[in-house]
Amino acid sequence: MQEIKIDLSEKLPIMEAFYTLQGEGFHSGKAAYFIRLGGCDVGCVWCDVKDSWDANAHPKVAVEELLLNAKANPGKLVVITGGEPLMYNLDNLTAVLQSENFKTNIETSGAHPLSGSWDWICFSPKKFKEPLPEFYEAAHELKIIVFNKSDFEFAEKHAEKVNQNCILFLQPEWDKREQMMPLIVDYIKENPKWRMSIQTHKYLDIP
Repeated sequence: MQEIKIDLSEKLPIMEAFYTLQGEGFHSGKAAYFIRLGGCDVGCVWCDVKDSWDANAHPKVAVEELLLNAKANPGKLVVITGGEPLMYNLDNLTAVLQSENFKTNIETSGAHPLSGSWDWICFSPKKFKEPLPEFYEAAHELKIIVFNKSDFEFAEKHAEKVNQNCILFLQPEWDKREQMMPLIVDYIKENPKWRMSIQTHKYLDIP
């Protein structure tokens, strides 16, 4: 693998960065420093962070500042999310973080080429923009957001393509959780290869 020359001056559009607990998926409950990049061209109609879509609406922050802020917390896990974080090449950002012994996780729709060095890839494909084939082999976790009944078929289509070690999650879209949760419970009971992912941070009212 080609060695990445670390550049602390590189700037990325940052919507927000904060220390909290990972609320969903495989790493739910872990302390994590979240870096939410601005910019997304996937356009999910139910997106709960639509303010992230316009990259120009967010300040560009140097990687050095992101690192210093991450190091101010005792946790050693950083989650890169968005928006769609892979609109940017993340080789440098992950090299900087990993040089200080941070674990690097990403949450992505897979709609842009994979860059960066990752300890965990949460692949969450969306109907609104087709993911790239490379993510099926790279993903550690497949997370499908269930907004309506047709999303179960959508989930199976992607589950057929991921690598055999990829962990499969179904997660109710927050505003439809009361309608979708019983359907997901029944579906997982019938199809136990799937697990439930719940947005625990929203139930607990933490960032």
